[in-house]
Formats: sequence, structure tokens, C-alpha cells
Amino acid sequence: MFASLQHRNYRIYFTGALVSNIGTWIQRVAQAWLVLELSHGSAVAVGITTALQFLPSLLLSPVGGLLADRMDKRLLLALTQGWMACSALVLGVLAISGVARTWHVYLLALIFGIGAAVDVPTRQAFVTEVAGRENLTNAIGLNSASFNAARLVGPGVGGLIIAGWGSGWAILTNAASYGAMLIALLVLRPDDLDRASPVARAKGQIREGFRYVAARPDLLIALGVGFGVGTFALNFQLTNAVMVNTEFHLGAQAYGWAGSVMGIGSLTGALLAARRSRTPRLRFVVGAAMVFAVLLALLGTMPGYVPYLLVLPVVGLAGLLTMTATNMFVQTTSDPSLRGRVMALYAMVMMGGTPFGAPLMGWMAQEFGPRAPLIGGAALQVVTIAAVILVVRLRFGSTSLVEAAPTSDEVAPHVALPPEE
Repeated sequence: MFASLQHRNYRIYFTGALVSNIGTWIQRVAQAWLVLELSHGSAVAVGITTALQFLPSLLLSPVGGLLADRMDKRLLLALTQGWMACSALVLGVLAISGVARTWHVYLLALIFGIGAAVDVPTRQAFVTEVAGRENLTNAIGLNSASFNAARLVGPGVGGLIIAGWGSGWAILTNAASYGAMLIALLVLRPDDLDRASPVARAKGQIREGFRYVAARPDLLIALGVGFGVGTFALNFQLTNAVMVNTEFHLGAQAYGWAGSVMGIGSLTGALLAARRSRTPRLRFVVGAAMVFAVLLALLGTMPGYVPYLLVLPVVGLAGLLTMTATNMFVQTTSDPSLRGRVMALYAMVMMGGTPFGAPLMGWMAQEFGPRAPLIGGAALQVVTIAAVILVVRLRFGSTSLVEAAPTSDEVAPHVALPPEE
């Protein structure tokens, strides 16, 4: 379960990422609560904020992936972490000074998202360099464990900070947390990094990533799962806020505890995923997404705050297993020379659908009640994944999926790309 931690570089990276992730979850709680306060309880405003934060992932992730394949990933990560720290610092200062307005949060969420659009595919590709290719599957699971351990701690701490000092101080806590990641990057041993050879500049390199994925039916389905889950199901920043605030009529601390309780299941799922020594099969990826959808709909029927809290860990477990299995499948079966660009496409569909999904979920909450985003989101997730599978099967045929599926975590299929027209 913890094999990757035997590497000094990965231990340092893991520690820095854990501290930074805790800060990220503190800000997620604080930013959503700040918007609710500034907009007088508007779920649509929370959805718009989330959409603007993830919009750059839809537009810029392919560029971020190409930069990750071309540049020194360690340097690129230092730049993106600094960018996001500055964004959080400005928002925190505005909130503390009492001059923050909803449009300030919108603008800074967009600026923050520009940094994240480059940061996410770079971090995904950098994992191989700090953990080594032989530990990649385990390291992906431990990274998810780090993120979800932070989800366990961050929202509860964020709720306490908001209740005691206000949203601005919680956001400043996140700005400070980026220092841990910057220090970790600084003290890594460059000679121990398992570096991939940088891709030389050439025309059409972004298109090359798209063409590679388009020739892989298994990757297309995995990305379809990522899009369905990321767009319609992973809106807990919104759904927890409106359920706690509007349905259960509770405050910031109860909202924070909801995120932390959910993190218990997510952390458990991440540790289970870290034990996996082989690449999950595509059938497992799709099946996990369907189970997650059923549990998400069940969560939307809970009659009170306590039953809602009891189901949240199970939903967190299913959601994390789905996300981690999809991530493992995409990352471990991709050509190493294209991994940054492939992971950028994964980030683009996983987070880039949020600009559409988050406002839609906010509108559903406003029009049909706070339970609608959970039940309706689950239904839309299932329909989206089923539609992607149908289209891929019609295009490639069912046998091509079997032929493309990896048999071990060592497989990274080489696909002969068709010539460009």
C-alpha cells in the first residue's frame, strides 16, 4: 500500500502535496460559503463560481499537457503553485478587508483556474518522475489518498476557521499552504528523478495528442466516464452547501463536517486503490461509475442531516474508486511520450465539464429543490456514459475494445496514427 514512500523524493513530494491539498479543501469550503454570503444564498452563484474556476481546464488543459511534455515539470509546477498562491492571497485579503463582492470571487476563481489548468496535467505526469515507473500505479493511489486525507481534514478545519474568524482567513490559510509544496519541489534531488525525455518542438503536437486518443476506443470510453462523473456527479462543493444550508437549515460548521465525513470514505477508497498492483480493466472503470451513480441518487433521498452524513462516506468511497480507477487506466496505458497530453485531455474532460455541470446543478437546485442536483446528476451521469459507450462501439465495433484493453500495468499501447490530411 505504501511502496512508493520508500523513495525519498516521493516522500517529500507526498508531504508537500498533503499540506497543499489540506489548504485547497479549506479554500473550497470557504469560497463556496463566501459566495453564499455575498449572494444572499444563491445556489446559482456558487455554480457560476465553480464553473469559472474550471473553465480554463476546458480551454487550456491541452496547452498545459504540451508544456508538461516539453518543459522541466519541476520548474513548471513551481510556477503554477506560485500563481495559485497569489490568487488565493488576493481573494483572502479582499474578504478580510470587507470589500469583497461576488464579481471579485468570479474573477479570482477564473484566474486561479488558469494556473490549475497547467498544474493538474503537470502533476499527473510528474508522479512518474518522483516515484519511478515501477511504482506508478501505487503512487497514483497514494496521491488520491493524500487528496482525500486532505478532504477529511480540510473542510472541518475550514468550517471552524469560518465560524471563528471568517471566510477570508480560511482562504489565506490556503495561500500559505502552497509554501509547503514549493519547499518540497526545492529540496527534491534532481539526480533521483526518473525524467522522461522532453518532447522536441514540432508542429501539430497538440493535435497529435487528440489523434492518439481518438485512435484508442478504450481511452475514449475511459474519458467518457471521466466526463460523466466530473460534469454531473462531482459537484459536492455545491450540493453539500445547498443541502446543509437550504434543506437542513444549518451553518458553516455543519457544512464543513459534511465534507470531512465524506472524506472518510474517499480516503478509504484511495488506500484500497493504492493496494492495486495492476491496471484496472475498462469493465471495472465503467461498473464503478454505475455503482457511484446509484449511491449518489440514494444520497439525494436522505430525510435529514444525520442520515445524509451516514451515506456520505459510502458515496465518497464509490466516487474515489471510480476516479482513481479511471486515472490509473488512462495514465498507465498511455504512451509515455504522450502522457502529459493524454492526462491533459483527461483533466479537460474531468474538470472541463464543470463549467457546464455546475451552473446546471445550481439551476436544478434553484428550480426543483436542493435534492435535484444529486438525483438528476446521477441520472445524467449514467446517460452520458451509456451514450459514449454506444458511439464508440458503433465506430470501432465491440471486438476492438477487447483488443485494446491492457492485460497488465506494463502495457502502454503504441498506436499507429493515421496521416494528417
